[in-house]
Formats: sequence, C-alpha cells, structure tokens
Amino acid sequence: MVDPKASLAEDVEVGPFTVIGPGVEIDSGTWVGPHAVLRGPLQIGRDNRIYQFAALGEAPQHKGYKDEPTLLKIGHGNTIREFVTCHRGTAQGRGETRIGDNNWLMAYCHIAHDCSLGDNLLFANSASLAGHVDVGDNATLGGFALVHQFCRVGSYAFCGFGSGINRDVPPFVTVSGQMAVPRGVNSVGLRRHGFSAERITAIKRAYKILYRRGLRLEDARDALSDQLSDSADVRQMVDFLDSSKRGLLR
Repeated sequence: MVDPKASLAEDVEVGPFTVIGPGVEIDSGTWVGPHAVLRGPLQIGRDNRIYQFAALGEAPQHKGYKDEPTLLKIGHGNTIREFVTCHRGTAQGRGETRIGDNNWLMAYCHIAHDCSLGDNLLFANSASLAGHVDVGDNATLGGFALVHQFCRVGSYAFCGFGSGINRDVPPFVTVSGQMAVPRGVNSVGLRRHGFSAERITAIKRAYKILYRRGLRLEDARDALSDQLSDSADVRQMVDFLDSSKRGLLR
C-alpha cells in the first residue's frame, strides 16, 4: 500500500503487505521487503535493503513531541534487517535522525530520535541507541549493547555484547561490561581497516596515557597533545576529548 504522496524511483521494489505513507522518498535501487511500515517525512537513498517488519520514520518516543514534521534521513547502501525501528527527530533536538551509508543494522536494533550515525557501522542484534546519540564511522556495537542518551561512540570503537554505555567511548577503543569499561585498543578492527603497525602503536601509546597512568583527564589530554601531536589518529582522540559533554568511560 503506497500512498500517492510518496515518491519512489521507478526501479524501487516493494514487497506485499508493506505500507508506505505520505512524505516518504525512496531513491533508485532500494528494495523493501514484505510487512514493513515506512512513515514520512522519511528520505531513503540508493541501493538499500529493508527487510520484513522494519518500522522506519515513526514518531519519536518523546513526551514533548507534538506531531511536528521532523525527519528520518537514511543514506545509501544500508542493510536494515527484521524488526529494526528507526524514529524521526524532535523539534526540541536536531529535528532529524540521520543514518549514513553502508551500515548493517541487524534484527531488532533500535535507533531513537535525533541520533546521528556515520558510515560503515555494524550493529549486531538488538543493539539500541537512546535519543541524541552520535556514532562515528566504522564503529561496531555488539548484540544487546545499549547506549545512554546524549552519549557518543567514536570512530573505529568496538562495544562488546551486552555493554551498558553511559559515557562517551573514545575513537579506536574497545569497551565491554555492564556498566561498560575500557578494555584496550580495537587492534583487530584497525588492522582489518588497513591501519599500519605504526598507526596502531601510536594509538596504543595514547590509550596508555589516557587510561593506564592514573592521570586526571585534563592532564592526560595535555600529555596526548604534547607527546603524540604528530599522529592524526591521536589528534582525533584529543579533539574527541575536547568536545565531550558527558565525559569518557573510565
């Protein structure tokens, strides 16, 4: 059932019993399976695969939401599996929820209002984000990982299964546990993404300064900036620290 006010490219495929409401825009090459529900305002890019029982673009679970015309925007090449739920933004927040390109959202994942997801992410089954969460490129959330509202997960971070994340996770770091704590550098993931041994060594040194020397966060930040300023990856970690509002997992 496709509303006349929806806009679908000519080659978009839609399975039986799927409902597509007004204000939904779907670009070419996208496949939508059976029994999905898509509600606008919703923008979906090219070459996405949306499986059965996904619910995309529904109103946010926010008591202050008053049916404002907020947005869910999904990029290109994403795989969205069964029972995934992604909600629009709120007028009180960004006004939109944004999902980048080439992401894998496995069954039962939840992306709440006003979240911002980068590219090349992997969310295993039932990983869930509360509102206003930012996730950097190439990060991984294990099954049943939960992220508290307004937290950030840095690029190339790895969050183990069942992690309860209530502070920011720096780039390149592995965390796990309930509540989650840092466990080291995501070395395996970095090698898989083509990081050289020299880059990984610099990141490991930065991790030791941040977590192993017993320094106050301000002192660790200064040490990182002074000792490893020639590494673009460490500079990314420093910039992440400088912009943190909830503080880091410690």
